[in-house]
Amino acid sequence: MNNVRSKNDVPIRLTDERWFHITEEHSEMAGYYYDVLETVEEPDVIYEGKLGEYIAAREIEEGKYLVCVYKEMNSKDGFVITAFFTKRKRQLEKRRKIWQRKK
Repeated sequence: MNNVRSKNDVPIRLTDERWFHITEEHSEMAGYYYDVLETVEEPDVIYEGKLGEYIAAREIEEGKYLVCVYKEMNSKDGFVITAFFTKRKRQLEKRRKIWQRKK
């Protein structure tokens, strides 16, 4: 299990159980473990989820985004819920943007 810090400086963990779940549901994610952690730590943009979760996204190649959904339980604990690739940037942009990397 590895921890990274979110933009709110909360430690976010990615457990082996969660990683197994992610790669079972999204087999194309296999091999992107550290990219998922990096997306939490250094996203291009963070959107607000519907249930208090955060949706971090990072462009990994032209028009292809790695999306990582995570939850901050409190200032000392958080965890990755899921991660996946998408090319549908517009779907993400329908959500409220809460942080964006300065260009």
